[in-house]
Parts: sequence; structure tokens; C-alpha cells
Amino acid sequence: MGSLDDLAVFLSVCEMRGFRAAAKRLGLSPSTASDRIVQLEKRLGVPLLIRTTRSVVPTEAGHVLANRLLPVFAETRAALQDAASSHRDVRGLLRLNVTGAVMVDILPPLLDRFLHDHPGIRVELVVEDRLVDIAAAGCDAGIRYGEHLAQDMIAVPIGPPFQYLAVAAAPSYLDTRGVPGHPRDLLDHESIRLRFSSGALVPWTFERGEETVTVDPPGRLIIGVDAADAAIGLACRGLGVIATFENWLRPSLDSGALRPVLVDWWTRFEGPHLYFSDRFMPSPLRAFVDLVQAERLSAAALARAPDCV
Repeated sequence: MGSLDDLAVFLSVCEMRGFRAAAKRLGLSPSTASDRIVQLEKRLGVPLLIRTTRSVVPTEAGHVLANRLLPVFAETRAALQDAASSHRDVRGLLRLNVTGAVMVDILPPLLDRFLHDHPGIRVELVVEDRLVDIAAAGCDAGIRYGEHLAQDMIAVPIGPPFQYLAVAAAPSYLDTRGVPGHPRDLLDHESIRLRFSSGALVPWTFERGEETVTVDPPGRLIIGVDAADAAIGLACRGLGVIATFENWLRPSLDSGALRPVLVDWWTRFEGPHLYFSDRFMPSPLRAFVDLVQAERLSAAALARAPDCV
């Protein structure tokens, strides 16, 4: 009914939404990838893809077939990676679907150590803020914050156990415009807002005791989270108040380029989690989970250790 190679081409076209991108990933020409799909459709006697000038999307039959094939191919890939690996020499591809928030200072140092410890492993990062089905996206695991974790998944904390939504502005700005005393005062200030790749603005929600306040200033500047460093730099130049992860702002706060605002209202929330299915754990993912857990235990031990004079 169809070779495994043809089915692999079909799945890649579905994921990449086009023949050219799928062919590039598979090392084929676009015409070869298209011919394979045509032959597969002829053998099955049913169209699998709807082709337009802008994109390629699966038909209903194609969607059903892809959903049934994905777990089979994921298990096959995991089995092949495990067969190619030994306890001391882990090989293969680790594909992670991650939110952009962990790409600034949480994930890079972990990847640095991981790639150093496992030279036979390759890592591919798919960075997006919307929650996706990691199996359908062809990924081994995802990294999201607690409120956006997929159900029926194993979740392992990664990075700091807690983070804060912090507010700050340049001293020059605060000297000119005044210091906000309440979150609602932010509506009268110039603000620098960050926007997720999904299109939603990062919410400004603050808590103090039992009181929760959400404000939605229009934002004189709105910048995608992928350019958070640029947004922080503009805040340091006095262009407005910014609210974002405290760990992102910390270098500028420590240097004095930014001054903390409304500290009593900073919202604390759980740090991110690495999540994955308990059905498949290829050896590269297992090695990465081991590293994440080891780093977590090491950080906990340091936190418990008494300060040395």
C-alpha cells in the first residue's frame, strides 16, 4: 500500500505544510517528494493532500492517516536511536518545542552542557509560544509554564522553581514622570509591552496579599518577545516602564540602568517544566531529562548549604 519512505515523505509534507521545505529536510528534490505523494495517493485510491499556491494541507483522509502514523514513526525513531546508542555513547536527534521565554537564560546553559557531554547528539529547537501537540509536531518534548502544560504528560521542573513578573524603568524616566505607587498608575505612564508569537500581549497582572490587579496600558512600544533584549535596552534609554521576567531584568537592575518599581506587587509564579509522553523516551531525551534532574538537585543542594564566611 505504500513504502515507509513514501509515508515518511507524506508526514514531513504535512508537518512542513509544503513540498519544498519537506524535501529540503529529507534531502530530496521537491519534484521527487511530490511524485512520491502522487504515487501513494494512487495506490491508496484517495487524495491525501490539498495543494494550493500558498500551502499544502491534508485532506480529511490525510489528517486521519497522519494522526495514526505519527506515534508509529515516533516509536520507530526512538527504537532506532536506542539501537544506535550505548549507555556511554548516546546518539541521535533531540527535538524540543519550547516557549521563547526559556531561550534567554534558562535553556542555553543547559544545552551548552548537554551538547558538551553528548557529542553524538544533535538538537533541534522549535520556538513558539502556543501550546502544541508535541507528538503531532514531531517533537520529543516541550517546555512550557504550568498553566500551559499539556495534559497526560510527565512534567519535570526545569530552571528556577519560581519566577517573578517584575516592573522597572530607567532612573531618568522616573525622575521625569514620577514613580508609580499602584499598578493602576501605570495607565498614566509610557509603557513598553511584549507580544507573544501567538499575537497576545504579555498580561500585566500584579498581586499583593489578597489583592490582584490587571492593567492593560496601550503601550507606546510593542515588541515581540523574541526581541526582549531590545525592549529592555529601550527601557534603559528611558522610553517607558517595562514589565517582564525579573531574571531578564536582573542584569540591568544590578547595574543601575533600571530601577525596580512596585516591588510589593511583583507576581510570583512557578518556573517552566519539561514535559513529554511516558509512551516514548528515546535515549537523547532520556539523557536530557537526566541532566535537567541532576541540575535541579545540584541547585537545591546549593540552596540548602550554609553560607561560608
